[in-house]
Amino acid sequence: MSTPKREPAPNRFDTISIRNAPGEHAGDGEGRAPHAGIDFSHGDVGAFPPHPAAVAAVEAAIADGGGQAYSRYRGHWSVREPLAERLAAFTGAPVDPSQEMIITPGTQAGLFLALSSLVGPGDKVMVVEPDYFANRRIVTYLGGEVVPVPLAYEDAAAPAGLDLDRVEAAAAAGAKVLVFSNPNNPTGALLGADQLRRIAATADRHGVFVVTDELYSRLVYPGGTAAHLRACGIAPDRCVTLLGPSKSESLSGFRVGTAIGAPAVIDRMEKLLAIVSLRTAGYNQSALHSWFTEPDGWFAERVAAHRRIRDDLVDVFRGAPGFRVRPTEAGSYLFPRLPRLTVPTAAFVAELRERTGTVVTSGEEFGPRHGHSVRLNFSQDHGRAVAGARAVVETTALLTA
Repeated sequence: MSTPKREPAPNRFDTISIRNAPGEHAGDGEGRAPHAGIDFSHGDVGAFPPHPAAVAAVEAAIADGGGQAYSRYRGHWSVREPLAERLAAFTGAPVDPSQEMIITPGTQAGLFLALSSLVGPGDKVMVVEPDYFANRRIVTYLGGEVVPVPLAYEDAAAPAGLDLDRVEAAAAAGAKVLVFSNPNNPTGALLGADQLRRIAATADRHGVFVVTDELYSRLVYPGGTAAHLRACGIAPDRCVTLLGPSKSESLSGFRVGTAIGAPAVIDRMEKLLAIVSLRTAGYNQSALHSWFTEPDGWFAERVAAHRRIRDDLVDVFRGAPGFRVRPTEAGSYLFPRLPRLTVPTAAFVAELRERTGTVVTSGEEFGPRHGHSVRLNFSQDHGRAVAGARAVVETTALLTA
C-alpha cells in the first residue's frame, strides 16, 4: 500500500512581496523609470525636509561618540523620559517611560515586534481592509488567520467607520487581536472617538488585544480630530499604540519610532528587538528630541502646505470622468477609485510608469478587494504632484472601457 504524498508546507516567505516597496522604482538606478515623473509611493524629503533641530541633534550625538552609540534595548533613558511626557499629552493618557515605552527602528519595526509578541500559528487576527499592506503580510507570516474587517470610506459625505458588528462577531468567535491604522493608510480617513470607544468596549468584553498604528495622527486637517484609542476607555493592558515622526516630520530616513502601551507586550517587544538589532540606532534616537518641540508655527505650516496639495489633487480627480475620491482627513495619502479600465490595475500601474514615469501603488496592496484604487503619497513638490495626478487621469483615459 503506497503512502499518499504529502503536499509541501507553504513557504511563509511567499506571503511577503517587496515588488511594490516604497522607493523600489527609483533612486538608485535599478528599475528607474524612463521619464522624469514623480514617485507617489513615498514622500519627498526634499520638498518637505526635516526640521534642522533633528539633524543637529543627531550630529551632536555622533560627535559625543560612545556616550550615544549604545543604549539599553528600550532606548536611551534621556530620550524616553522627556518623550513620554510629550506623548502622554498628545494621546491623552499617561505613559510610564520605564514600563510602557520602547524606541523602535521605525514604526514598521514596531508593528512587526508588536504582532510577533501577540500572534502565533492559528490565532485569529482581525485585519482592516483597506489598511496598511504589512498588517496582513505579518499576520500571515506568523501563521495567524486573517479575519477581514471592512472599512467604509468611499462616501465622502459620511464619517468613515469599521464594520463594528463584524468586529463583535469575530471577537466572540475567538479572534485574539485587532490591528488597524488611524488615520487609515491608504485612505487618509479618521476613525472618531465614538468608534474607538466601541472598539475598546468590545476588546475588554472579549479579551481582544488591539494594536493601533497612529503614525499620521499629528498631520490632521481642519475639520478633523484625531482621537486616540488609549484615551477612549480601553484597559491599559489591552493595547499598544505605534507612533513616530518618520512621515509627518520627514524623518523616515532616520528609522526611529515608538511603541507605548501594555507593559507585558512591551517586555516581549524588547526581547525580540534584542535579537533583531539590539536597539534602535543609538545616534538616531536623538532625532526624537525635536519631536513635538519644533518652533511655534513650523508644524502648522507643514499641515497647511499639505492641505493645499491635497485640495488641488482632489480637484484633479473630481474633475475627471469616472474617478471617486475621499478627501484626506489626516496624513498625506489619497486613495482614488479609478474608472473602469480595460486592463487589470497592476497593468495600469505599469503602463503609467512606462508612459510618464509616475509611480503609484495598486490598491490590491492594501486589501484583495481594493484593486480598483491606487494610493498616492502627496507629500511632494506641489507642482510635480499636480502634474503626476494629471498623468494618472490622462493614462486612464487611454485604458478606459
